[in-house]
Order: sequence, then C-alpha cells, then structure tokens
Amino acid sequence: MAAEAHGVDLLPAVALLGAGVVAVPIFKRLGLGSVVGYLVAGIAIGPFGLALFTDPVSILNVAELGVVMLLFIIGLELKPSRLWALRQDIFGLGIAQVLLCGALLAGAAMAFGLSAPVAIVAALGLALSSTAIVMQILEERGETTDRHGQKVFSVLLLQDLAIVPALAVVAFLAPVSEEATAAERWIQVGIAVAAILGVVIAGRYLLNPVFRFFAESRAREVMTAAALLVVLGAAFVMQLSGLSMAMGAFLAGVLLSESSFRHELEADIEPFRGLLLGLFFLGVGMSLDLTLIVESWAVILGIVVGFMALKGVGIYAVARIFRNSHADAVRIALMLAQGGEFGFVLYTTAVADGVFTPDIAALLNAAVIISMALTPLAPFLMRRLLPPDDESFEGVEAAEGLSGTALVIGFGRFGQVASQALLARGIDVSIIDSDTDMIRSAARFGFKIYYGDGSRLDVLRAAGAGNAKVIAVCIDDRDATDKAVEIIKSSFPLATVLARSYDRGHALNLIGAGVDYEIREVFESAMKFGEASLIALGVPAAEAAETIADVRRRDTDRLKLQMAEGIYAGRDLLKTEPTPTPLSEPKREAQALSEETAEVADVPEEQGAESEPEPADR
Repeated sequence: MAAEAHGVDLLPAVALLGAGVVAVPIFKRLGLGSVVGYLVAGIAIGPFGLALFTDPVSILNVAELGVVMLLFIIGLELKPSRLWALRQDIFGLGIAQVLLCGALLAGAAMAFGLSAPVAIVAALGLALSSTAIVMQILEERGETTDRHGQKVFSVLLLQDLAIVPALAVVAFLAPVSEEATAAERWIQVGIAVAAILGVVIAGRYLLNPVFRFFAESRAREVMTAAALLVVLGAAFVMQLSGLSMAMGAFLAGVLLSESSFRHELEADIEPFRGLLLGLFFLGVGMSLDLTLIVESWAVILGIVVGFMALKGVGIYAVARIFRNSHADAVRIALMLAQGGEFGFVLYTTAVADGVFTPDIAALLNAAVIISMALTPLAPFLMRRLLPPDDESFEGVEAAEGLSGTALVIGFGRFGQVASQALLARGIDVSIIDSDTDMIRSAARFGFKIYYGDGSRLDVLRAAGAGNAKVIAVCIDDRDATDKAVEIIKSSFPLATVLARSYDRGHALNLIGAGVDYEIREVFESAMKFGEASLIALGVPAAEAAETIADVRRRDTDRLKLQMAEGIYAGRDLLKTEPTPTPLSEPKREAQALSEETAEVADVPEEQGAESEPEPADR
C-alpha cells in the first residue's frame, strides 16, 4: 500500500538485486562461478520459486541489452587487424561447426519422426551456443586470450552472424506462398545490407568527431550518455533491419576499437554491461518451466543429453579437422555444447511463422535453458578429461656438466639485462631457466640457455655451482629465490651470491640469509625515473643528481635501521610531503640573490621524495 501511495514499487528491483548479491558470492566461493549463481537465484525468485516475478520474458527482453553491451566491449578490444587475423577460424571453423552440427542434429530429429522443416529449424537453434554464458566463463577464468579461447570466440562470432541466414531459413520454410516469401526475402536482404553499411559509415566518419565534441564539453554524464547511445543505436538499427542486436553492437565496437576514446567508452559501458548481463542470467533462470520439466522430464532429458552429446562430437570433429590439438578440441567442444539465447529468438519466430507449435517450442526452450545451466560445469569436466598440459622440451637441453665462472639462474627480463655485462667482458657464463618457452625464444636470438630449476640442489650441481665464483639469482619468484639462496649458501659457501629481491621486505630476508649483494628489482630504474622527472620539471641536472643521492643515502640508512629494529624503523627518513626548503644547502657562488631581489622573487618550493608504501615498499 505504501508503494502504491508513492507510485513506485521497489520490490522487483530489490528482489533482483538481493537475489544476485546473495547467490553470486556463495556460488563463486563454491567454485561454480557467477553464472550458476544467477541462474539459481532466478529460479528461486521466479514463477516456480517465490513467485516474485510471473513474466520472465519481460525481464529477458530488457536484460538482452547485457548481451548487446558485452558484444560491444568485445568489439572494442578487437581491432580490425586482429579480426582479420582470425578470419580462418571465424569463416572456416565457425561455418563448418554450424553446418556440421546443424546437419547432425537435423538428421537425428528426423530419425525421431519430426518433419523436415521442424527438424531443420530445431537443429539450427540448437547448433548455436550462448555467447553470454561462454564469454562470461572465459573471462572469469582468464582464458579469452588462450588458444582455445580465441577459437571459441571466433565460433561464437560466426554464430552471431549465422542468426541472420537462420531467420531467413525460418521464413523460407514457413507455410506461405513462394512469391511472397521470395519477395520478402530479397527486401530483407537489401535492408540488412543497407543497415550494415550505414553503421560502418557512421562509425568510420562520424563517431570520433562527435565524441571529440562531447569530450571538449567536459561533461562526464554526456560522454556516458553518448556511449550508451552508440551501443543502443547500433543495436536498434540492426534490430529494425532484422539482424541481431548483438551484431550491431559488436560492429560499432570494432569500428571504435582504434579510437582514442576506446578506454573511456569501455569504462562508461562496463557497469551497465555487468548489471544487465546478470539480469539476463536471472531471467534465464526464471524462464525455466519446472512444471513442464516435471511433466515431460524424460523427453527433455533425452533432448538435452542427445543434442549436447551430438553437438559436442560434431564440434570436436570440426576442431580436429582444422588441426587443433586433442586437448583444445575437447575444450572447444565442452564450452560450446550448450544451446544459446539466439535459439529463443529463432523458436519464437518459428512459432509466429507457423513452423512450430507452441508445445514444441516450449520443450526446446526448456532443453536450451537446462543446457545453458549445465555449461558452467564444463571447466570441471575439462579437469577430469584432460591431463595437465605436458611441457614441451623440444629444442631444450638440460643443464649437465656445466663449469662456467659465473652461473646465472633465471633468464627473464631481469636476468637478460644482468647477464649482458658478464657476456660483454667475455666471462664464461652458464645460464639456466625453468621456462622452456623462454629458452626457445632466447635461442632464436643466439643465446644458449640450459633447462634447470635453480631451487634444486641436484640441478645446481649439474649447472656447475660448485665451480662458479659468482652465482646470480635472477628468478622472478620470491619463494624460489629464497629456496635457491638457502641451498647455495649451505652447499656452495665459497661462491659469491648476488640475488634479485622483489621488494623491501624480501630484501631484508635475503640480507638476513647472508647474500653478498641484493638489489630490489625496480629500485634503480625508479631512481633514474625520479631523476628524469626532476629534470623535466626544470631542476638543473646537477641538483637533480644531488637530490637522488640524498634519497639513496636515506634509503640505505633506513634499510640498516630496519635490519636491526624491524620493517617500521627509520620512518622519519621518508619524505611524505613536499619540503619547503632544499634538501641540501644551495650553492651561493654566482647564484646569490640580493636582499631586494629575494623580497620580490617567486621562489618555488622544492618537491621532496615520495613516500614509499609500507610494508611492501620497493
């Protein structure tokens, strides 16, 4: 009654937000991912749970904008040059997947007694996968840039494009006159081509000047509104032309991928994308008709198991034909075996055009939703079905019988630079690293790096640690560095040990372990950077060097105090705010100001060194 009096009913919004806020963290903590959390939350508050919502379709209609914005952000990150590089996977692997899976599923459907038109449309819908769910899982697992992640993305992109000919197939199979169908089809094709050209031209010639104009207004809310307008406008144009809204948003994103406003657009859209995508998954959960599942559970279970198995086999076969490894083919098949949100669009159109009865569409929609709900379990199946990736040792030689004067452990970005001085002096240097890819990469530049784990005693002996005068530990792993130093100091006490430390705390540990020399990995570069900053601000080079020397002295004194008294000792040696007086007495020769000049001169305050964070300062 209070809500009616104020004209606003906040219960739906509170229920949606509350369901997501409660369920998602729980399911992520259980390792099941946010998608399953949203689906379960949707079931709980939907028509067959607490019945807080009775029309999930209306939720899905709005929440589909989350998928649209997801595709826009993906487009922003995909420059045309990169899209062109993926052309073989998009138009080769993608087309082959849709055609083969569609043929297999259509054949199976006709074998079970469905008519050819119904079987073909049903198969086309099931051959498509869920861009929203799959991309969300890949992003959460950090696999979007992995080899199999790129293949999956390419196939999903082709599937988004395939919704256009799929809808044309539905129109062709609809029980209407051939002349009307042909005429409508040609008109639809013309409208679609015009819409694509319009979006491309607008994105190429209008968007950058428009965003530049808005940026000059310095009104952040206007830039956010403009970003939303671009996404929704492109989606609306594609929707009017009969194409996928997601395709329009993706195309707009690609056209803006090389824009100077790309990062700002992504930041503006990201919050809306996250909320609406979560709403989409909630809507999918609400749409699960539990009554239908109970009444027809055997049929639906058969459809789910049958089509996912058949589709998975088809995808695996296509992936292997396109020369993907067994492991990648399994990953691609498991990630794409489910049905997708575009299946709902296709089946709704099929019912409207008379190809389907509503009962058939309901069964297929339930099967698609269940398959989508099962998809987050794919990573668990991958871990069960696939052994850990075996590291390739092709072109890699293990350390054995080395006898260099100096032993360098680790040939990453630090070790590469550190070894140059030794090599330039013609010193006999043995270098080991445990990263086989790094070893092969270094070999292409003429380096001879041996394979070996520097934190193992047997490897150190084989690498010649017993003969080395100097052992330089350049590992990019503090635990491995600590272990290597401990072994070296106890087993090879005559060697001089130099170590790379991660930060100040790690440096104190290494000094305590007895290394002869340690250096924080970013200390010297940060000092040079600070000196360059002073010079860029107009400080004379000599004074800048003097300031850096003072900072270095204070850092050394502070490190000595910390060794004796702990990490928080010597804090008075830090400069935590600008110092109004010079760090050292200025030279007065030929630079002294007369008293009269000093009274009117605008002498700037000198900026002190920035404070370093505690306790993990570098």
